[in-house]
Amino acid sequence: MHRNPSPTYYKKLPSYYLNSIIFSQLHNNTPADQYTALLDGYNEANQNWTNNNTDVTQINWNNLYAANRGSADGSAKYFLVNDVSDDKIFNAATHYTYNFNDKTRFLLNVSYQNFKSEYYREINDLLGANYALNVDPYADSNRTGSTGFYNMNDTETQKHVGDKINYDYILRRQEVKVNPGLKLSTGQFDVFVSGLVGYSTSSREGLFQNYLYQNTSFGKSKDYNYWNYGLKGQIIYRLNGRNFFVYNGAYFSQAPFLEDIFINGRVNNYTVPNIKNAVVSANDISYVMSTPFLKVRATAYLVNTQNDTNVQRFFADGLTLSVDNSDTGGTEDKTASAFVTQTMSNVNKRNMGAELGVDVKILPTLSLQGVASWGEYKYTNNPNVYISSDVMAAPYANLGTAYIKDFKVGGTAQKAFSAGFRYNSPKYWWFGASWNYLDDNNLDPSAILRTDEFIQNNNSNTPFVNLDDPKIERYMRQVQLPSSFFVNANVGKSWIIGKYYVLISGSVNNILDNTKYITGGFEQIRSSNGNVDFENDYNSKNPNFAPKYWYTQGRSYFVNLQVRF
Repeated sequence: MHRNPSPTYYKKLPSYYLNSIIFSQLHNNTPADQYTALLDGYNEANQNWTNNNTDVTQINWNNLYAANRGSADGSAKYFLVNDVSDDKIFNAATHYTYNFNDKTRFLLNVSYQNFKSEYYREINDLLGANYALNVDPYADSNRTGSTGFYNMNDTETQKHVGDKINYDYILRRQEVKVNPGLKLSTGQFDVFVSGLVGYSTSSREGLFQNYLYQNTSFGKSKDYNYWNYGLKGQIIYRLNGRNFFVYNGAYFSQAPFLEDIFINGRVNNYTVPNIKNAVVSANDISYVMSTPFLKVRATAYLVNTQNDTNVQRFFADGLTLSVDNSDTGGTEDKTASAFVTQTMSNVNKRNMGAELGVDVKILPTLSLQGVASWGEYKYTNNPNVYISSDVMAAPYANLGTAYIKDFKVGGTAQKAFSAGFRYNSPKYWWFGASWNYLDDNNLDPSAILRTDEFIQNNNSNTPFVNLDDPKIERYMRQVQLPSSFFVNANVGKSWIIGKYYVLISGSVNNILDNTKYITGGFEQIRSSNGNVDFENDYNSKNPNFAPKYWYTQGRSYFVNLQVRF
């Protein structure tokens, strides 16, 4: 195996050496020469990162080329690939309208979509090597004595730039939707009601016969068919010409997304266990005021989702799982240090909240705007969780229940506020600016970390001896991200030049160049194993396996020129 070239690989960071030194002091069993090596390693790594030595803090391409050129047989130890999605989509739709009278109208929409996409990996650059080895380097640990061929129908061991490698498969879906609707007006009410009937059929066709899944990887899978039904409506009640209420409601089923049906589509036809249509109930009600000087919109909403399927793909380093072995009929522990797929089935969520928007014209040329959003988006049950990986000989591992009920859904700020102004000059130019505040953003909880697999000894089926309830509660606590604010501005000017209308506008986002706001991320996966080193790492100021975060980009600019004639 070759060392991970990522500069953020945990064994390349100062924290790895520092934590190792702390662990060795606690255990008091590290030989003197190894302890000295850890101290030297920490000092060197700390200096490299403090001084931003790009040979360390960035991918060192020279080292990758050198490793490849030093290969005894000319094979690539490192090479670049493209993960390709070659989509072909055909859409057809028709719309029919029939007016019964001036106030009643019938509408009918019919649509058809044929989707076909080939997903494959191809070699982009060999980085100085002669070829890439067309064999899984984990083959012997996955299944002793196996060939390791990514495609049993292609036993050529050497692959070159432009060749396909690792996986190649096709996903297909055909979908038909029929939406009849009725729109009518009577007195102070406008009413719209629409129905939905839909049918979809989905399948996978494997173009590689993977050595681990020779009976389920190659060829076309069976078709997976789903019916969708739904009803949605809107009611508008007009108090007068400037004040009205709006209600929107919907109840419908939704077929699983094509990419979510197959638990590890790269290498086999297995589907997510217990996958079924999600059921969505959505309701919102708004009060709207619109006057020449004041515009207000206040909204409350509630959205419930049941039976959803949630799929996440990420890299796990050293995750040990107890999986079923189809060859022996028993179970075995597998350590996955590769990309894995985590699937949650039977997921229930609730999104509820309120929003308020206000626009006040204090002068003919100057207006003030304000927006407030207060939400609560959370999981409302404990779903089932499964994990699969290309390096696991078993189709997937059933980790049982993920205890995430009442955890907040991550990925978005649940509270947001904005205040701004806009000046419109009589000479056809404008300028505006806004202050925006985001809060209550959380990492989506890792389902794996909140299963019994994380804390339980598989031999005794009891929690590891070093774990008690307070520790478990602390380990499983959701990660809340810090709040932040941004300042944005925009300006524009228009002209009439002869027969031409010319508009130029520009905007600057994140004027204060705030690059510390965390937009998202994920929790890294490590089994607790009841090991004191896990606890020390968790309590460390700089843990080896802390969550990984994504940060917002800095200041950005946009300029638009429009000419109309």
